[in-house]
Amino acid sequence: MAATRDEVVRRTKRAGVFLGVTAGLLGLAMIGLGDGAHLWMKTLHVVAIISWMAGMLYLPRLFVYHCGVAIGSEASETFKVMEHKLLRYIVNPAMVVSWVAGLWIAWRFSLFADHWFQVKLVCVVALSAVHGYFAKAVADFARDEGRREHRFWRFMNEVPTLLMLVIVAMVIVRPF
Repeated sequence: MAATRDEVVRRTKRAGVFLGVTAGLLGLAMIGLGDGAHLWMKTLHVVAIISWMAGMLYLPRLFVYHCGVAIGSEASETFKVMEHKLLRYIVNPAMVVSWVAGLWIAWRFSLFADHWFQVKLVCVVALSAVHGYFAKAVADFARDEGRREHRFWRFMNEVPTLLMLVIVAMVIVRPF
């Protein structure tokens, strides 16, 4: 069942409040931490990335198992709850914090002109697109629609891993 207009408005407002509070807290932290702020932002960024990637690697695995159970079964309903909670409470907030902290770091160290950073940024945008695709899949599974074969989700499970490998290589090796 599609969300009503009121539900969409409510969710949009909630997302706006979350982003506003996050930005405000980060701003206060930057003021309070002074010169050491960048180290705390790097720490926040790494922790957020770990959380985001954990969810991005686990969601398609849940989809593989979800494909193997009957629609409407108790197991199917359990997978729906697991997928929804993983996406809503871990993956989505981790992605937002990753972006906010990462963009702040890029701004703070003037990284936008560096070619390694541009490659990394393209891969992070691609990872965000995969995240959006997974979010759509969660909604489709919740409506018992759009099921794909388990082999598709096994393949999709590797996409975040490949993007992560390129991202990490760009940050650590900085080949250009």
